[in-house]
Amino acid sequence: MEWSISLGRIAGTEVRIHLTFFLLIVWFAVSAGARGGQAAAIEAVVFLLAVFACVLAHEYGHVLTARYYGIGTRDITLLPIGGVASIERMPENPKQELLIALAGPAVNVVIAFVLFTIFGARLDPERIAAAVEDQRIDFTTRLALVNVMLVLFNLIPAFPMDGGRVLRALLSYRLGRARATRIAAGIGQAVAFGLGFLGLFGNPLLLFIALFVFLAARHESYAVELGEATKGAATRQATITSFAKLDTQATVGQAVEMLLATTQREFPVTDGGGRLRGVLTSDGMIRALAATGPDTPVLDVMERDVATVNSHAPLSEAVAVLQESGRALVGIVDDDGRVSGIITLENLAEYMMVDVARRGWRRQADQT
Repeated sequence: MEWSISLGRIAGTEVRIHLTFFLLIVWFAVSAGARGGQAAAIEAVVFLLAVFACVLAHEYGHVLTARYYGIGTRDITLLPIGGVASIERMPENPKQELLIALAGPAVNVVIAFVLFTIFGARLDPERIAAAVEDQRIDFTTRLALVNVMLVLFNLIPAFPMDGGRVLRALLSYRLGRARATRIAAGIGQAVAFGLGFLGLFGNPLLLFIALFVFLAARHESYAVELGEATKGAATRQATITSFAKLDTQATVGQAVEMLLATTQREFPVTDGGGRLRGVLTSDGMIRALAATGPDTPVLDVMERDVATVNSHAPLSEAVAVLQESGRALVGIVDDDGRVSGIITLENLAEYMMVDVARRGWRRQADQT
């Protein structure tokens, strides 16, 4: 994730912290310091770090359970609104997804239980809402109440929160994964609107949470729909075979001419043998044109190490490679390694829309 720095690896997974997290620390310190001086500011920062240690433990509940099922995690990123574990994929088996989703809140249940039973925290439901900022409540009780809040919040049945994933897993038993995702994502977006409305009354953090929930729900719904559309399809069905490309001797000026003459925004750069050497995006060529001029060789500004997929591979493989690479396109190559086509996120979206329309037409034809 952009604007994040690495804190190292714990149990085989990289832990990152978003730079905006430090703004949250400063805000807590300044707010507490204004009320109670330096000691209160230090206590507020220590408490915030303890809370995010619990958030990190929550994410490792997901990570370790996913690892048990053979699913890796790229990293965990700590944000002001919580933690995000970048699990490589969610299992299509509803039972596995259910256990992975419940593992995070289960960790917070254990933490709260230990704090209540061993460390003397006091359970007072009326004080849960004030647990984060009310320093009149003892440290242990506040931390225990925050873990209760984390459980309750994460189990709201709204995608992409844990409760939404639990809901999708349960619905998948009867409705199938695609329809279950649409329902859970729809509920997630409705909850996002509700949080955003509440945020308008003086709580900007709720606005950020609402935006995150809305976008994540839409992204997950799109990802599942794309998975359904590409399941069993061949790569050639979504491959762009008529495209412009640049050779390794081309300049940025020549690339700009091609940009203006076509509808492409990404241009493969190939060598004399037709093999993919890189890709030059429209953003890259505009930056180069402004910085070093039209005579700049494309080799100096293109993106290198662009992934390729054999033209005989299933489309699902090309989609996975494209999503994992983070590049603008994936090259489709023949058995000799020569570029025969490209696949971009844009034409995948078009392929998915066509597939959804086609399936809708077939359902109507079957009903008549």
